[in-house]
Amino acid sequence: MNRIAPLFIAHGAPTLAIELDHAMNKFLGNKLSKQYKGQDAPKAVVVFTAHWEDSIANNGVAITFHDANTVYDTIYDFYGFPDEMYTIKYPAKGAPQVAQRIEQLLNQNNIKSRREYKRGLDHGTWVVLQTLFPGAKIPVVQCSVDPRSSIETHYNIGKALAPLANEQVLVIGSGSTVHNLGRVNWGKKTPDAWAVEFDDWLVDRISKWNTEELFAYERFAPNARAAVPRSEHYVPLFVAMGMTHEEKTSKVIERFYDLGSLSYLSFSF
Repeated sequence: MNRIAPLFIAHGAPTLAIELDHAMNKFLGNKLSKQYKGQDAPKAVVVFTAHWEDSIANNGVAITFHDANTVYDTIYDFYGFPDEMYTIKYPAKGAPQVAQRIEQLLNQNNIKSRREYKRGLDHGTWVVLQTLFPGAKIPVVQCSVDPRSSIETHYNIGKALAPLANEQVLVIGSGSTVHNLGRVNWGKKTPDAWAVEFDDWLVDRISKWNTEELFAYERFAPNARAAVPRSEHYVPLFVAMGMTHEEKTSKVIERFYDLGSLSYLSFSF
């Protein structure tokens, strides 16, 4: 099997699930999904989602250990949206052997982990997967992130999981590079300059694999505090990036903005 490149996917607002003409849905469903057909389909998808936070220092990376015959619950971790949002189901099943492999790789690299048997799929996972893999036929493992831990910590998690890319497993970091709901401009059709400037810096530093500045982005990046008020949407990017530590290759696969500053910058590594 060919290596399956890890991805960072910007999942945007939950309403992406019902906005079928949205540019991100068109990208996921009409372009990206075509890469995973037939023999190129992954045997499982692993998602590090911005919407599952757990302490790495205290508990380790949380990993869903759902049975291969058990359907995940669909979590509606949002409120105030149209009623149809709360009727969507993504009935994926677990991939316990892949979950065990994640656990093994993390433990081999002295990174703590814990098993989670009950948690369903949050919208950082199912909003992306329902378009990328409709029908929920590919099993899923969901993993937590920790905004209290460093960028380097998440990068090292990715380094530990690098073998998965050669084991027919697709790893996705689901979040957003610029995610400040207090700064969105409702109805605005053009991007805010400050958000573009931050993403420009990020694309440049990733292309140069400048981990020194990336790990200390708060000090080096323009508009860092505005772009990343909390890092839960930002850190999934570095899990995916860390998986390519040896090759140091990256590619921007999508980039545009909603509401002025909500970034859909996405990468393949």
